[in-house]
Amino acid sequence: MANWLNLTFAGIDKWFFVSASNLRAVAGEFFTPFFVFISALGKGGIFFLVLGAVLLFFKKTRKAGLNVLLAVGVGALLTNVIIKNAVARPRPYNASAEYFEMWQAVGGHKEKEFSFPSGHVNVTMTSITALFLNFNKKWSFSLYLLVLLMGASRMYLMVHYFSDVVGGIIVGGISGVIAYYLTKAVYKGLEKGKNTAFCRGFLDFDIIYLLKRKKKDQTDE
Repeated sequence: MANWLNLTFAGIDKWFFVSASNLRAVAGEFFTPFFVFISALGKGGIFFLVLGAVLLFFKKTRKAGLNVLLAVGVGALLTNVIIKNAVARPRPYNASAEYFEMWQAVGGHKEKEFSFPSGHVNVTMTSITALFLNFNKKWSFSLYLLVLLMGASRMYLMVHYFSDVVGGIIVGGISGVIAYYLTKAVYKGLEKGKNTAFCRGFLDFDIIYLLKRKKKDQTDE
């Protein structure tokens, strides 16, 4: 599979790498800190796990938060546990002397896992898809810009091929949709068990209401 990817997408993968290298050569290191920052947002999925956890504290966003957490989990299972190990595609800088030089020139950021698909792009795509499916489509659609920036950052840093990025987008989108329906199933179960303290507490708890009530109690005193 790795050899097939390398041969089939060799032309377009190289075009994006050369374009990214030319951009760095023309702009110097102007874009490098920005893309390093964007790339860091996808490291280990921590940013999106924290985001999902924060959304759980508010009743109106709890379903979206649970969806994000489940999406990260499904995406990690499909990408990091199954597909990466099954395909076993080496990183670009380990596959070509030309790419190795480009990679060194942009800072030599090393990655441990296999290349296909991009885990950073996957976790971004699956999380944004979860948010898109739970919030107003008119504005949440713009969040997909972060997916494009994440993909660009991984190619700019020479740690992923263009085809890895596309793979991450596809797997991430599928993971987000799977997690969306898992979330609906979980909520259906919680609604059925609403007579229990745990289900009722999970569905109705709201940190804002709690803080307002605490402030009111302090005022009454």
